[in-house]
Amino acid sequence: MDNNEKIKHILSSIFGFDSFRIGQEEIINAAIKGQDVLAIMPTGGGKSLCFQLPALMQSGLTVVISPLIALMRDQIFQLRANGVKAASINSSYSEQDNQHTIEKAINGDLSLLYISPERLRLASTIEFLLQANVKIVAVDEAHCISQWGHDFRPEYQEIGKICDRLGGVQILAFTATADEQTRQDIVEKLFRKPPEIFLHGFDRPNLKISMAVRNNGKNQLLTFLDNHQDQSGIIYCQSRKKVEQITQFLNENDIKAHAYHAGLSKEQRDKNQDIFLIEDAIIIVATIAFGMGIDKPDVRFVFHMDLPKNIDNYYQEIGRAGRDNLPAFIYTLYGLSEIYQYRRWIEEGDASIEQKQIEHKKLSYLVALCEAPFCRKVALLAYFGEDSEPCGNCDLCKGEIKIYDGTINAQKALSTIIRTKQLFGLEQLVSVLLGQENEMSIKHNHHNLSTFGIGKDISAHQWKSIFRQLLALGLVNIDASRFNRWVVSEEGWQVMRGQQKVQLREETIQAKQKSLRRKSKKQDLIENKDCNEKVLTALKAHRLTLAREKSKPAFVIFSDKSLIDMAVKLPKTLDEMSNIYGVGDMKLQRYGEDFLSIIAQEL
Repeated sequence: MDNNEKIKHILSSIFGFDSFRIGQEEIINAAIKGQDVLAIMPTGGGKSLCFQLPALMQSGLTVVISPLIALMRDQIFQLRANGVKAASINSSYSEQDNQHTIEKAINGDLSLLYISPERLRLASTIEFLLQANVKIVAVDEAHCISQWGHDFRPEYQEIGKICDRLGGVQILAFTATADEQTRQDIVEKLFRKPPEIFLHGFDRPNLKISMAVRNNGKNQLLTFLDNHQDQSGIIYCQSRKKVEQITQFLNENDIKAHAYHAGLSKEQRDKNQDIFLIEDAIIIVATIAFGMGIDKPDVRFVFHMDLPKNIDNYYQEIGRAGRDNLPAFIYTLYGLSEIYQYRRWIEEGDASIEQKQIEHKKLSYLVALCEAPFCRKVALLAYFGEDSEPCGNCDLCKGEIKIYDGTINAQKALSTIIRTKQLFGLEQLVSVLLGQENEMSIKHNHHNLSTFGIGKDISAHQWKSIFRQLLALGLVNIDASRFNRWVVSEEGWQVMRGQQKVQLREETIQAKQKSLRRKSKKQDLIENKDCNEKVLTALKAHRLTLAREKSKPAFVIFSDKSLIDMAVKLPKTLDEMSNIYGVGDMKLQRYGEDFLSIIAQEL
């Protein structure tokens, strides 16, 4: 059997796939040829297969460096379910269990060994790895190596030196979020020689992105959830207090939700995380402490109650939805309050001036995405240097927001900033435009300015939207070090001089609902209309029963995509079942007859 035949055999018999996703095959071929690899692939693009399959093509050990125990656990569950010899050494296991795993690694009884970068640094770890015939070191979440990355971890920077001590092993590195500067940093600090670099884009076509100004956030959240009943999702909040408030609020409205944040005990966090992984239609309300280690493929939505801290965090967090490539929904609420707060945190931090400039830039990109007048996917991918066509899926592409020539309104706002000597914040600037005589206006003689009352024709809500958009367009800046005063940029002066037009979005004011809950049509997850809903419901119920019995995540048994494929194809024999997406030899042996009987009962 030549390499190509062996690859196809492993892909089908172990992983249950009949073809590769875009970009996987060329990465795997390079890895099998012994080349060092740096692969940047979108979340849900199948990065894990790109080091798991090469590991099974050779006789030595592949060591996988992974940042979180939860992520290791999920991948090991899935590998073992497919009949692969995989294990982990970490603090959640007893010393005796870890020693047993070490012995298996030394004796050649493991194909993949997962460890954290912190454990990799230990002299005892290096000592046993020198005896374990390590052939490949696979580095997951490789952006953690770079100080420019959003999840920088100093321990990651030692991986390259440790690989040298292990005898110059092959290095495969993977990440979903790395701009050009971060990629250069990874290459410099991890590899001895230039790796083969694969850049397979950052687009996630199955994610449908929407953003809105926060205006009664709880109401907006319930309206969104009415369209996503009986689906699993993550709701992100910036503070522990808000996580608790939103969790309580949802449970009071008969929506199953569990909290996750660093203030909870480890036992409670683990319990809530396991419920989310094992059960269907569970919502987790969390700080950003949750998610990086979660590989649950059927997360159907991510909802941000607050704006993330920068565009890298945003991309990483929305990437936790729709990893099975089925439709998933992203909704983000934002306001100027968190933008002010993040600017202040950056300025008050201990980072270098260069690092602060980078952090301000990353936040500005996210603000620009919020206030984009065109396709959000185009704006998001442009940050990563990727050109794209309008997605047709986001709220802007669907025509939910109208665009108009806002040059005159922009000039009014900019002129007000200038005439108040660029010393004031948003509230006072809006007051001047509306002609509101307050203590500040009288004290600083603002009521005598030519711009006083020039903006009475529109509301304060609309003026605040205009200022946010001017900020997103780079026409103004906020000086966080001086009471969040607004200043006009060079580009803003060009608008003032009539050298540049400004396109703005119309801001509509949402009417308050009399009732928070309302009957809504649930979003249609299944695009294949041949799917037998009755069969699918029965298959999901049986999968949940098995997951509870085995205390394993439901997706480890079969993913939603596999169950949908069964409900479409309705297999009657084991041979037909073997052609279902994600059904390899081991899963066919373990669950084939069982799930065939469920299908037969419902037909």
